Amino acid sequence: MPVILGIESSCDETSASICVDGEILSNVIANQTIHEAYGGVVPELASRVHQQNIVPAVQQALINAKVNKNDVDAVAFTRGPGLLGSLLVGVSFAKAFALAKEIPLIDINHMQAHVLAHFIGDNKPSFPFLCLTVSGGHTQIVLIKDYFDMEVIGQTLDDAAGEAMDKTSKILGLPYPGGPLIDKYARLGNPDAYKFPEPQIPNLDFSFSGLKTSILYFIRDNVAANPNFVQENLNDICASVEKRIATILLNKLSKAAMACNITDIALAGGVSANTGLRQGLLALGEKNNWRCFIPKMEYCTDNAAMIAIAGYYKFLKGEFTDQSVAPLARMPM
Repeated sequence: MPVILGIESSCDETSASICVDGEILSNVIANQTIHEAYGGVVPELASRVHQQNIVPAVQQALINAKVNKNDVDAVAFTRGPGLLGSLLVGVSFAKAFALAKEIPLIDINHMQAHVLAHFIGDNKPSFPFLCLTVSGGHTQIVLIKDYFDMEVIGQTLDDAAGEAMDKTSKILGLPYPGGPLIDKYARLGNPDAYKFPEPQIPNLDFSFSGLKTSILYFIRDNVAANPNFVQENLNDICASVEKRIATILLNKLSKAAMACNITDIALAGGVSANTGLRQGLLALGEKNNWRCFIPKMEYCTDNAAMIAIAGYYKFLKGEFTDQSVAPLARMPM
């Protein structure tokens, strides 16, 4: 009955989790509000706040799980991809904890962990399945053949879907983080009010740079004609942008499902918390007779529970690393 301590520090959330025999008993997430004043994550500030948060987060995770630190069998941690300074804090803590307790270290790929978040709880997909992983830094369609046998069959050629939402929120003058606000206002708007272009990218790849530019010019031209355009039409703008991003993602996912002849379809990553995307996937799944899987909200954004569950499956395989391990800002799946 292995007890795994999971550590996540890839960006601006410091998170710790305890997994016992494949069951998540705690998932503590310490958010960083300091970045709100700057309209985005400041890497140096993020790493400093991680140093302040990591010990209390781990302590609280142990308390919530009612687990003694001496009972931990292994430490799983995010090795990459992510902000190097932020990763360094988590990696250093994990190495020190493992060294002090003389227990194994398990390095985890952040993007693989997003996929494996679907194995938290009882409702699990069956292999092989497809997973659309969408976040501020990544947009990928992944063919999952086994827990750690994953093949990226489609990905963004430039910007990620989450980045397109973040850029849109800045253009609209919304405070950081803007993604949840776009979701909120979109629920009140008409998704067919404005038409934004869908990039014609071959195969299963994505591109969002052109969409970002079209949104920028759309807002610029309409504000020139009416300075109050954004304030008067905010809900409709957000709903229309959200719909276009969702259709771009889901149209490619549908093509991938047909090409691979797979009906177990999953959604993961921070943008999977978006209501429009979740609803769109479920509607498409009902139309195509898919079995759809979406993690609980707390497992969509960056969190240590997904690191801990990934660590659990690596522990069963005996796949450990050593004290020479270093964080990687870029780390292919």
